[in-house]
Amino acid sequence: MGLFDRLKQAFRKTREALGEKIAAVFSPGRKLDAQLLAELEEALLSADVGLDTTEYLLGELRTAAQQDGGATAPEILLRRSIVSLLRAAEGVDVPRQKPHVVLVVGVNGTGKTTTVGKLAHFFKNEGQSVVIGAADTFRAAAIEQIQIWGERSGVKVIAGTHGGDSAAVAFDALDAAMSRGADVLLIDTAGRLHTKINLMKELEKVSRVLKKKVPDSPHEVLLVLDATTGQNGLNQALEFTRSAPVTGLVLTKVDGTAKGGVVLAISRRLGIPIRYVGFGESLEDLAPFDADKFAESLLGPMTAASEG
Repeated sequence: MGLFDRLKQAFRKTREALGEKIAAVFSPGRKLDAQLLAELEEALLSADVGLDTTEYLLGELRTAAQQDGGATAPEILLRRSIVSLLRAAEGVDVPRQKPHVVLVVGVNGTGKTTTVGKLAHFFKNEGQSVVIGAADTFRAAAIEQIQIWGERSGVKVIAGTHGGDSAAVAFDALDAAMSRGADVLLIDTAGRLHTKINLMKELEKVSRVLKKKVPDSPHEVLLVLDATTGQNGLNQALEFTRSAPVTGLVLTKVDGTAKGGVVLAISRRLGIPIRYVGFGESLEDLAPFDADKFAESLLGPMTAASEG
């Protein structure tokens, strides 16, 4: 099974909650009236698209329908709005330097450390050499967990001790990456909430220490979000991004929820590119974010008339 097929399988629960319900609302010949819009609103909200984004999409649909004059089926107009929303979250590829330093941050339980392991495997499959810095010295067993992922992906892990200085580990990892001529350095940081002042200060310290060796590092700060938490995760991310210089997002556990519609709210409200989507437990279960493929995974196959 290819990567896109695995992604579609991962979104099966959301597709049943969102795509199939939308298709049912737009039965053949049905007009865009108040009853249809009410049913569509219910379908979007049930998939955790969120009230704000649901109202936005319904407004876009009404406007597009008026401008179109009935020439295009309302379902296709809605799909176009959804794809447009997702495309706004694609962002642009980050210019790579050597080593390309990536901090991975997030709340405990989001799949942050697992994501680091999958990213290491992803970059290695692209032909790049990778080093991992096990800078989560706060959580018990975090170091052992990332070392297991490193062994599975055949990537060198630089680690300290439980309760040690995470900034020192990050510094040593960057030193090792530079001495090895590594292409990518991934740094796993301690899980934290924006309200945990000491942990947020620790994150700032890690960044300061890295800049002593590579002034413009870290080149990316990826925030890991758990899709199963829906709107709560979005609200958490909104607060987190006010306290940390997040440059991209990784959405995880999309296979375990029917609330994958939250990605539409994320696209609209955060204004930060979604870089990757994680699902499943294997090393290969990570996909770069692609708006068109993501839309098809959420809604089912797009008709030829809906493209563009």
